[in-house]
Amino acid sequence: MNLSKLEVSYLPLMEYGAAWELQKEVVQGIDAGTASERLILLQHPPTYTIGSQNHPEHLLLSVEQLGKQGIALFEIDRGGDITYHGPGQLVGYPLLKLGEDGKVDLHGYLRRLEAVIIAYLASHGISGTRKQGYTGVWVGDEKICAIGVKFNKSKFRRGFITSHGFAFNISAGISQSGFSGIIPCGIAEYGVTSLEECTGRSFGLESVASELVPYFLQQFPYEAVAGAVSAAE
Repeated sequence: MNLSKLEVSYLPLMEYGAAWELQKEVVQGIDAGTASERLILLQHPPTYTIGSQNHPEHLLLSVEQLGKQGIALFEIDRGGDITYHGPGQLVGYPLLKLGEDGKVDLHGYLRRLEAVIIAYLASHGISGTRKQGYTGVWVGDEKICAIGVKFNKSKFRRGFITSHGFAFNISAGISQSGFSGIIPCGIAEYGVTSLEECTGRSFGLESVASELVPYFLQQFPYEAVAGAVSAAE
């Protein structure tokens, strides 16, 4: 079977606004047939993003406090509520075509993203699960990976092109640092955890990104090729 090519890239750090603009450009290129489907894996500087559910009251810091702490704020076009991105968190942006065959399962796409993280966690002896009524991946009553996506309606083909994606907490302490200034995803009754907190071991973000790719390809059958992404894009 001939598989479509998927450009896979890792960036140590990219400002959120630049990454958002990059996603928009790639989505337009995929739709027009001038760009390849991509999986971009990266880290962001400290950033809060508010999704289409639009609950600014779930941000617990003032504009002045955000400035003092050096945290950026964006109101964006993905689904979901407020979340945090920052160093120690692996963010994945799958930019993929869905539904060219006329079969579109948008909920199924979310479940497959969750399955990627659940399988990766299992490889490290962690039981990651779904929680009834919520999106994302959980360890017990603590969220380890948030998921929020946008399905961009294609202009030149059938179906959709995905953008945004998942935010997988890796480093210990991230749950106390960046997430302390918000009600994550608007969920006050449950906490946040990380890969290092669950295992008691240290992980390099680039190593996790590399290890995660085969689990992504189990759920999304592509041929992975190295993609060149630079902060200048």
